[in-house]
Amino acid sequence: MTFAESLGKHRYFFLLLLPLIALMYRDIVPSMVDQWYNDPNYSHGFIVPFIAGYFLYERREELLKSESAPAAFGSLIIIFGLLQLCAGYLAFELYTMRTSLIVILAGLIFYFFGAKVFRVTLLSLLYLLFMVPLPYIVYDAVAFPLKQLVAKYSVVALQLMGVVIIREGNILLLPETTLEVADACSGIRSLVSLLSLATAFALVSQKNSLKRVVMIMAAIPIAILTNGLRVIGTGILAQYWGAKAAEGFFHEFAGLAVFAVALILLAGLGALMDRRRST
Repeated sequence: MTFAESLGKHRYFFLLLLPLIALMYRDIVPSMVDQWYNDPNYSHGFIVPFIAGYFLYERREELLKSESAPAAFGSLIIIFGLLQLCAGYLAFELYTMRTSLIVILAGLIFYFFGAKVFRVTLLSLLYLLFMVPLPYIVYDAVAFPLKQLVAKYSVVALQLMGVVIIREGNILLLPETTLEVADACSGIRSLVSLLSLATAFALVSQKNSLKRVVMIMAAIPIAILTNGLRVIGTGILAQYWGAKAAEGFFHEFAGLAVFAVALILLAGLGALMDRRRST
C-alpha cells in the first residue's frame, strides 16, 4: 500500500485526530505565534512552516508513491512526545512543550505510515525546529559572548580609523557619548533568522552535502561580521556627528541593512560555489 492509499484509508480518523491535537496545543501554539509577532529575534517563524511545506512539495511524487507500512515503534515516539508535553507543562518550560508537537507529529507519521514515509518527511519535520524560539537561558548564553566579541573587534577597527574610543565589556566609551552593544547588535538576532534561511537556501541550491554544511555554517561568521559593521558605523556617526545621529532612524535602518547585507553575502557564497561546480 502506498502513502496516498493509506492516507485515503485513514482520512476520517485524521479528521478526528487533528482537532484533538489543536485542542492539546490551543494555548501553546498561539503563544509561540505571538512571540514571532512581538519578538524580532523570531519573526522568521512565520515563514518556517511554509518552507517546510515546500520541502514536502518538492518530494511529493516520492512521498505519494512511498510504501506505507505502519510501525508500532511510532507509538513509543508518540508516548515520548506526550510525556515531553506533560513535563514541559509541569515545569512551565515553553521550549519543551512547543517541540513536543514536532515529536508527536513524527510519531504519528512513523506509526501510521512507517519508516519509508518517515524518511521522506524527516527533513520537513527537522526544519520545523527553526520556528520554535530558543529557551532564554540558551539565548543569553550565546548572546553574551557574541556581544563581547563584536564589541572587542569593532573597537579595534574604530581605533584604527582614528576614532577615540575605549571598551569596558560591551560598553563603548566615546568622548561625547556612551554606546552599548546590546543583543540586537551582537549578531544573535540576525544569526537565528539567517541560520534558518541559510539552511533552506543550502538545501535548495546545493546538491553536495559538504557545500550545504559550508553554507549553513557560513551564516555564523556572516552574522557576526555584518553586525560588527553596524557597530562600527554607529561609532563613526557618534564620533563625528554626535549621539543623536547614531540613534533613531539610523539605528532601525541599520538593523534592516545589516540583515540585507548578510543575505547578499550568503547568496554570493552560493553563487561562488555554483560557479566552482560548473567549471
